[in-house]
Amino acid sequence: MTDNQDIKERTLTFAVRVVKLCRFLHEKGGIERILSSQLIRSGTSIGGNVREAQSGQSDRDFLHKMEIALKEARETEYWLIVLVE
Repeated sequence: MTDNQDIKERTLTFAVRVVKLCRFLHEKGGIERILSSQLIRSGTSIGGNVREAQSGQSDRDFLHKMEIALKEARETEYWLIVLVE
């Protein structure tokens, strides 16, 4: 397995887990429903940005898109911390 395949699989698995969590949170209602909408956007966009990066038109484009994926990962981490706390 190459690193590219590994990160594609890992980000897809993560996105599926985020979707399942957000489905659960949405059903709870209240603030959990609101936070789940933030989490679903950032948590699922990580893999989308990684896949976009792999079609980058240049090394610079690839790095830019991977930086966006990292930014989304950090935002996702934030929302998960808020939910746990």
